[in-house]
Amino acid sequence: MKQELKRIIAQSVIGILLFLLHLEALSAQTPVIAASSYATVEVHINARRIGKQWYGEDAGLSGPARIAISYGQPHARGRKIEGGLIPAEGTWRLGANMATTLHTDVNVTMGTLKIPQGDYSLFLHSSKAGYELIVNKGTAQWGTDYDAAKDFGKISLSVKTITDLEESLSIYLVPESSNPPSGYAELKGALRIRWGKTELSTAWRVE
Repeated sequence: MKQELKRIIAQSVIGILLFLLHLEALSAQTPVIAASSYATVEVHINARRIGKQWYGEDAGLSGPARIAISYGQPHARGRKIEGGLIPAEGTWRLGANMATTLHTDVNVTMGTLKIPQGDYSLFLHSSKAGYELIVNKGTAQWGTDYDAAKDFGKISLSVKTITDLEESLSIYLVPESSNPPSGYAELKGALRIRWGKTELSTAWRVE
């Protein structure tokens, strides 16, 4: 009995020592930058639409109406982007980690797709025919958990080659303004997706 107790104590001591050595090794590691960041792009409207009418005073109570895209932002770090991180064929999460999300407080049209206010996930489909932005009704999902049965619609994207290398995936919502000195813009603009030397784009407008 004493021998068995000694064996158990010895094993416990060894286990504790190994655990402490493991903790020491972890604490000695040099910190590094994560492989991806988190980014959000938004446009704000200084009113909210109720029915067919805009109410500016409502924005003071509930905040401005927003169109927002939030995404895990991967960095190339020397890796191949087109045909690598962005697959040449197939559906991609349009970012890193969790699925990229679209939140809109207003009805909006992207390309020719009319999107009611609400929350969606965005994916990118690439093929020899070109690129399509997929608007999916699934939310709070991991980026690889794509379910085509939940697709709301698809948007054809224009493609162009850019001169400077875009090291990190970047998504832009660019408002259009016909009166630049005012600082205000119209209820429309361009969605631009840039990574590597590729820019994908489509028009958007508030309905």
